[in-house]
Order: sequence, then structure tokens, then C-alpha cells
Amino acid sequence: MTTDKLTQHKLHEMIRVNHAGELGAQWIYEGQLKVVKSPELKATLQKLKAEEQVHLNYFEQEMKTRRVRPSALYPLWKWGGRALGAITALAGEKYAMACTEAVEEVITSHYTEQLNYLNLMAPEEHKLLSAIQKFKEDEERHHDFAQEQQPPETLPLKAAKKAISLITKAAVSIAKQI
Repeated sequence: MTTDKLTQHKLHEMIRVNHAGELGAQWIYEGQLKVVKSPELKATLQKLKAEEQVHLNYFEQEMKTRRVRPSALYPLWKWGGRALGAITALAGEKYAMACTEAVEEVITSHYTEQLNYLNLMAPEEHKLLSAIQKFKEDEERHHDFAQEQQPPETLPLKAAKKAISLITKAAVSIAKQI
């Protein structure tokens, strides 16, 4: 592959994995919204979900424009995300927020890696760079909000965050390929 083809391949990978991630986020929030009882938390989750929908819409448009194939694992992102959201919300609000915190921490790091790559290898991708930067800032805000809602960390809460973080990292790796 030439450098251009390598860069094109990497751009398609980024868009595919970001699209899969935003689908997963939608379904995590959907699962949480089905279970959470607190009207205040429900309103916040709906707001976060709406922001993630903006991200999803952007990547869906990029997929169409650039002819990027979606992840073949759409059903996994849908049902896995929904199950993760519902399970964490059933465990309690602190676990629902721990889920958001853990997922957003991984995604923020993932977006940072993408921004570094784009700045180095494809600085002409102004629109994509700008969008990912904005979405990274949104994800950081979601992370910080969730972290502020947390009580002092207990061992089960710490274990839940670690497990969710590992699941999210695995999902990112898989979505890059499949």
C-alpha cells in the first residue's frame, strides 16, 4: 500500500470504530434510561444521549460520504450496550455513573490517539479533526460529570469500572477490524 492508501485505510478504520462506539453509547444510555428511577438522573442521561446522537449522526454521514463499511458487529454493539447500561443501572445510580466514567475515559484516550494521528498524517482533514476534537471535549465533560457523582470508591465499584474499561477497550479493538 502507498502512504495514501494506508492513510485512507486508517481514516476508514477511525470512522468505522467511532461509529460503532457512538452506537454503543446510544444503547448504553437507552439501557440505563429503561431502569433509572431518579427524574434528575434520567434528564441528565437523556441530555448525554442527545449529545452522543450528534456524534453518531456525524459519523453516519462520514460513512456515506467516504463509503466506509460499518462494523459487522452492529447487533453486538446494540445488545451489548443495552445490557451494559441496564445492568449498571440495576446495580444502582453509582454504577450507572461508573459505567459512563469508565467508557468515557477510554473513549477520550481513543480520540486523543486519533487526533495525534490526524495531526501528523492527515492534517488536511480539517473537518474530521475539528469534529473529533469537539466530540472528545463532550466525552471529557461526560466523564467529569459522572466522576463528580461518585461516592468514595469501594472495591466493587473499582472492579466494575475496571471491567467496563476492559470491555470498552476490547470493543474498540474489535470494531477496528470487524
